[in-house]
Amino acid sequence: MKVLVIGGGAREHALCRSLSLDPDVSALYCAPGNAGIAEVAELRPVDALNGTAVARLAAELGAGLVVVGPEAPLVAGVADSVRAAGIPCFGPSAAAAQLEGSKAFAKDVMAAAGVPTARSYVCTTPEEVDAALDAFGAPYVVKDDGLAAGKGVVVTEDRAAARAHALACGRVVIEEYLDGPEVSLFAITDGVTVLPLQPAQDFKRALDGDAGPNTGGMGAYSPLPWADPKLVDEVMELVLQPTVDELRHRGTPFSGLLYAGLAITGRGTRVIEFNARFGDPETQVVLARLRTPLASVLLNAAKGTLDAEPPLSWRDEAAVTVVIASRDYPETPRTGDPIEGLAEVAEQDAPDAYVLHAGTARDGDRVVSAGGRVLSVTATGSDLVQARERAYKAVARIRLDGAQHRTDIAAKAAEGR
Repeated sequence: MKVLVIGGGAREHALCRSLSLDPDVSALYCAPGNAGIAEVAELRPVDALNGTAVARLAAELGAGLVVVGPEAPLVAGVADSVRAAGIPCFGPSAAAAQLEGSKAFAKDVMAAAGVPTARSYVCTTPEEVDAALDAFGAPYVVKDDGLAAGKGVVVTEDRAAARAHALACGRVVIEEYLDGPEVSLFAITDGVTVLPLQPAQDFKRALDGDAGPNTGGMGAYSPLPWADPKLVDEVMELVLQPTVDELRHRGTPFSGLLYAGLAITGRGTRVIEFNARFGDPETQVVLARLRTPLASVLLNAAKGTLDAEPPLSWRDEAAVTVVIASRDYPETPRTGDPIEGLAEVAEQDAPDAYVLHAGTARDGDRVVSAGGRVLSVTATGSDLVQARERAYKAVARIRLDGAQHRTDIAAKAAEGR
């Protein structure tokens, strides 16, 4: 089977890496891809937001499966265009992708499905914003209703900052603060059958100790030794299956990757948000632990035959990902800086540690930075202690002027906290 992956970040590199190792995949393409993905897939140019262009490319390549990685193409209806061309596509329709595209829509679906989540208000005027902030009090949680690349959420004790963010966004969801650790749980679904993956935890803040501004994610780890062993079953019963059933009943079945961002609170598990695609950087650690070949699972989801898929098989190893970001991220990042040390990691740390590219490009024979989050260094080990050691050993080999990374990814969990 020929597979075309749409996107160009570390999530897509992780997907391509797994697919490149799958014996069922005879040819692998990625559009537009990046410098690292080029090592495992043939790159093709495409406007990822243009469904007609993506469908045309897939047909030209003879792709038997298209995997849409990022959220923006999904919300733009790229998966609809690919399916309309008669090509199986892993990714929800534009209508179903509103589960991520609109926080207000997601809240409405959760209310109808009885999914536990934070109490909230949808606000469009300064008066509604003020009333909602007063109703919940600090810490204030203000979420841009639309897509914001993982950075549209402000959690703050500062009422003025919360109000300013709300007014800058226009339409927002303001909700009660949920205490407790956060968990990411992915599920592959064909709109009826739901197949959960293993939970992970990511780190959104830019600096150690969860300080600094919100980012798209600075690292992740899996498994979660502190989590209740029944967590996945509980979330399947209370969150994932009811959500998939509700969307199907509405006539907008969700087929693809359903991502539940969860808070484990003192009152039980609550949904913070839904995403309509694999998360980044959680995908890097989850796929590092997946033993089952990926292509058939994604194809069965795309074709509506996921019930034929046997239970997923997982490696016992732990996985840790550390994101290396460019200077000034998450503000306006500096790009064009040469990246050195990649060959050293490949020669001295593989296969236990490897580098997945996010914001990179080729400049002649050099690899240079081309975005805010530049690399995801991923490592596996017998436990989180060993996986962390291997990940940070590889991180130390990477040289990028002005680079930044957190030093505490999975530290507490590795210490049994």
